[in-house]
Amino acid sequence: MHRTALNVLRPMTIAAAAMFALSMPAASAEGDNEIWKGLQKDVFAAKEITDGTGMMTMEAPIRAEDASLVPITIRMPASFAPNVKTLTLVVDKNPSPVVGTFNYGAAAGRGDRMLSMRIRIDQYSDVRAIAETNDGKLYMISKFVKASGGCSAPASKDAEEAAKIMGKMQIKTALTKSPDGLSQEGQLMIKHPNNSGMQMDQLTGLYSKAHYVNRIEVKSGDKLVFAMVGGISISEDPNIRFTYEGSPADPLEVKAEDSEGKMYAGKSSSSAS
Repeated sequence: MHRTALNVLRPMTIAAAAMFALSMPAASAEGDNEIWKGLQKDVFAAKEITDGTGMMTMEAPIRAEDASLVPITIRMPASFAPNVKTLTLVVDKNPSPVVGTFNYGAAAGRGDRMLSMRIRIDQYSDVRAIAETNDGKLYMISKFVKASGGCSAPASKDAEEAAKIMGKMQIKTALTKSPDGLSQEGQLMIKHPNNSGMQMDQLTGLYSKAHYVNRIEVKSGDKLVFAMVGGISISEDPNIRFTYEGSPADPLEVKAEDSEGKMYAGKSSSSAS
C-alpha cells in the first residue's frame, strides 16, 4: 500500500494542479462517489471497507475558518485502538488526496488513541479516516467539510524567514485524563513552509516549488509510536498531537525528512510533566 500511497501523494504538475483547483465545479453526490471509488482503488486496491462508526470518531469543523489550517482529530477507544496498525487520512478532492498514513508501533499504547493535526482542504470535500487492523480489515469514518483554496493559500512567512527556522522542532509531553485513566500525550511542532507547489507569487506570477515534510518517525525510548508518510495536504508548520505509552523517564525522539531529502531531529526533555 505504501508504494501506491506515495504515488498518490506526489503533487500534480504545478500549473495543471492550480488550473484544476480553480476550474473544477462542485461535483454532484454521484460524482463525489465516483471520485472516492477511484481513490479507494488506487490507495487500497479496492479492498472492502467497513463502516467504522462506533470504532472511531472524527472532530472537524463543518465550515473551516481557514482552509489552509483545518483542525482534525481522530479518536479510537481502547476496545479498538490496540488492534489498529495503520491510519490513513484522505481528503477526496485535494490535488494530492492522501494527507498521510500513520503506521503505529508498540508505544502507540493499549488504551484510548488520539491523533490530531491541521490539514489543507482545497474545495468542499469529504474527509476520511481509514484504519487498518492487524488482520488486514479496513474501517472508515468520514465527515464533509466546507472549505476552499487551502492548497493554494499563500504562506504566512516570507521564504527567507521560513528558511532560517526550517526544521526547528518543539516537542511537548503531558499526562492527560482519558476514559480509562491517565494517558500520555505528545505534541510535535515542526517549522516548515510545507509548500504545496500551488502557491503563486503575486509579483512574479510564478508558482512556489513543492517542498514539504513527507516522513516523520516518533519513538518513546526505543519503541515506535508512529511512522508517518505524508504530503502536501499537511498544513504549514506541521503540528501533530497524539497519545502514546512509554516510560516517564524516556523522552520522545523525533526524526523527520522533507521532499528535498533534508533531515531533521529533536527530542523532548522527558515525557514527565
